[in-house]
Amino acid sequence: MQLRYGFRLYPDTVQAAALARAFGCARVVFNDVVRAREDARKAGAAFPTAGELSRKLITEAKQTVERCWLAEVSAVVLQQSLRDAETAYKNFFASLKGERRGPKLRAPRFKSRKDSRQSIRFTANARWSITDSGKLNLPKIGAVKVKWSRALPTTPTSVTVLKDAAGRYFASFVIDTDPRADAARMPDTDQTVGIDLGLTHFAVLSDGTKIDSPRFLRRAEKKLKKAQREMSRKQKGSRNREKARLKVARAHAQVADARREFHHQLSTKLIRDNQAIGVEDLAVKGLARTGLAKSVHDAGWSAFVHMLEYKAARYGRALVKIGRFEPTSQVCSECGVRDGPKPLHIREWTCAACGAVHDRDHNAAKNVKTAAGLAVEACGAQVRPGPVLAQRSEAGSHGFSPEPCAA
Repeated sequence: MQLRYGFRLYPDTVQAAALARAFGCARVVFNDVVRAREDARKAGAAFPTAGELSRKLITEAKQTVERCWLAEVSAVVLQQSLRDAETAYKNFFASLKGERRGPKLRAPRFKSRKDSRQSIRFTANARWSITDSGKLNLPKIGAVKVKWSRALPTTPTSVTVLKDAAGRYFASFVIDTDPRADAARMPDTDQTVGIDLGLTHFAVLSDGTKIDSPRFLRRAEKKLKKAQREMSRKQKGSRNREKARLKVARAHAQVADARREFHHQLSTKLIRDNQAIGVEDLAVKGLARTGLAKSVHDAGWSAFVHMLEYKAARYGRALVKIGRFEPTSQVCSECGVRDGPKPLHIREWTCAACGAVHDRDHNAAKNVKTAAGLAVEACGAQVRPGPVLAQRSEAGSHGFSPEPCAA
């Protein structure tokens, strides 16, 4: 299995300028590929191949006056940007033909230097390395200081350097994990659990445990509103507005980081303590179009369930999703009688058949566990799925999260 390990970078002034130059060159190559493809489409000609684009837009372009500055950055950075554009077009055409799961994709668009995120990627042939002093040595950039929060389990296959909207730099290493080491890290257990996700409590477990919702966005709203108002008063294009924009971006980054850390800690605990987990397949997109949109996005259910999925695959656990139309809040978990729908303000109810008094969320969690088939057995033997690609695609600059997918 492949995972990403992300670490914070602290480049000095010269290195930051070199990184900005590399981001710009990679962006130019990507835009040149998009322009060449669009020109071919409008002319009704065949799309140029990757080899033709590499020769024309990189090799020959370096020898021209207009593009001679492409030689100032590593050639691997430019080649990876070209590959990203090709991958984006491949995904677009697969989406048009219905060969790609998920929502329909738009055709690749031109990147802007004002995009909130910029990234470049170095593969093994770029000859990047980690020095004895713990710095990340990148070609034509130098040895950049890294804040190591953990040791890398194996030698990385590639590294992506990213700058986010808050002006922070990150390095993301792709790591091939060892299944035997993962199995030893989390031995088998006979415990199973059902999870009911909600807004009053972030999660209620079938054993009665209630996990409060931290509501990171709601708690930071006052600070965010103040920073947003200050930015709105600044003249567009001025340095003061850029400073105010960074202040807003950093406030949002703090909220996102705190939420992600909460999800990682909780998902790891649940995976470590339980051999099998049952969870509802919630229609988050539909709920995000209601009056509860802000609270739904603040909870981040999709990100949490995604963490449960890849951690279950990594550590040999079973994650079972039940249908979103399963009446978990209407069925008595004691006798199985369906008592009909209940408004959201009803948090406790008594079963008319057996007289059992139920907490709405706890009862739903127990029904999730039963519906997932976890009440009697932990979904059979230990699950060991096949290799899984590294989390989050590196095609382009917008699908990457600086936080590690491993925990």
